[in-house]
Amino acid sequence: MKFATIQYNGRQTVAVVDPEAGHAWPIDAALGEPVDGMLDLIRRFDEIKGRIKLDGQPVSLAEVRIEAPIPRPFRNILCVGKNYHEHAHEFTRSGFDAGAKVEDAIPKKPIIFSKPPETVIADGDPIRYPHGVSDSIDYEAELGVVIGKGGRGISKADAYSHVLGYTIINDMTARDLQSEHKQWFLGKSLDTFCPMGPWLVTADELEPENLVVKCWINDELRQNANTSDLIFDIPTLIETISAGITLYPGDIIATGTPAGVGIGFNPPKFMKPGDRVTVEISGLGRLSNVLT
Repeated sequence: MKFATIQYNGRQTVAVVDPEAGHAWPIDAALGEPVDGMLDLIRRFDEIKGRIKLDGQPVSLAEVRIEAPIPRPFRNILCVGKNYHEHAHEFTRSGFDAGAKVEDAIPKKPIIFSKPPETVIADGDPIRYPHGVSDSIDYEAELGVVIGKGGRGISKADAYSHVLGYTIINDMTARDLQSEHKQWFLGKSLDTFCPMGPWLVTADELEPENLVVKCWINDELRQNANTSDLIFDIPTLIETISAGITLYPGDIIATGTPAGVGIGFNPPKFMKPGDRVTVEISGLGRLSNVLT
């Protein structure tokens, strides 16, 4: 199933969506009982999924506004750095990876950082250009993993049983801040720097280890890779993060970006106001935003 957070008839609710048909079924009607937003659906999904019926009259997607699938506030977005081989090399070569040596381009353990909730925006929302803060704005197309069942000390063997589904993440980055501060939080965490969506797709619809990830700036294809190229796979990431940090339903893990980001070019191709960034992942749709 595909679930979206929508604005319809003056209120925010969750809906089952069929993008090909252009239809949405508000979850309260499809289930026959109220659901208090996407986090409530995620927490209760195993109990209610068999009772969701799409036999009523759908709403046209043209009549609703699609929000980020997990809107603010929520707990955290946990992100992974340098998790595709070619991107790890391009990042180290770029000079923006503070203190990194060429021989250390491929990390030996997952690099984990976070983005705050204020970064999250929906498909179609504007990305705010940070005038006076940064002029080195970059994009990163990523597969987002949505935790369905929380836990601590989750093993790789059990990891996928904790995943509800997947979404698209664009890990926007201010490269100068990332380099100058010698850590990644500030450069990754400016307001509007995490476009997400357009919907959450349940795990049964996808093969997460074989998804095509693409990104365009305007009409130029910049990134084109497959999740099979991940250095650290999804079970490894879940095991690593949950070893000492309790994961909760609705937590999101952004799994890293492939080669083709702006700093991978010589000279770098940073985004300018008016540029449109579009991310597409097979089975998950398209996420498109303009830098304004």
